[in-house]
Amino acid sequence: MRFKISTVHFLSDGEIERLRKIKLLAPYMDKKLAEIDKTNAEEFSGCDMSLLANGRRLTNIGMFRAYCNAYLHKHSGINQSMTIIVRHLEPTEVGLPLELYMFTSDTRWEEYENVQADIFDHLLSLVPEFGLEIYQR
Repeated sequence: MRFKISTVHFLSDGEIERLRKIKLLAPYMDKKLAEIDKTNAEEFSGCDMSLLANGRRLTNIGMFRAYCNAYLHKHSGINQSMTIIVRHLEPTEVGLPLELYMFTSDTRWEEYENVQADIFDHLLSLVPEFGLEIYQR
């Protein structure tokens, strides 16, 4: 997947509250928000937090990446004892690539293709929920 870079942004309070309602994402968000609050209190105390450059914040692409990771770790078609990685690659003139790396539980070709299609159908359908857009020429 490649994302339109202009749609990547820091999350607003409203977006945070809405995304927190996603069951797979809530535990990660709670942990990350506590970590961010601690860092901001210790390292950015007294700063004007209305400036986005002051402090740490959640991003929509980071939350989408975290959702993908949680989804893959719960997916019955993925071999949970092998590597699962969700990561950004370097942004280019054709968007921000997001790479999904995992192994299916079933090695038959048709089953592999069905699991892959199921995962991408689901994730691509959720992209707008995160305020993101897929890059298209």
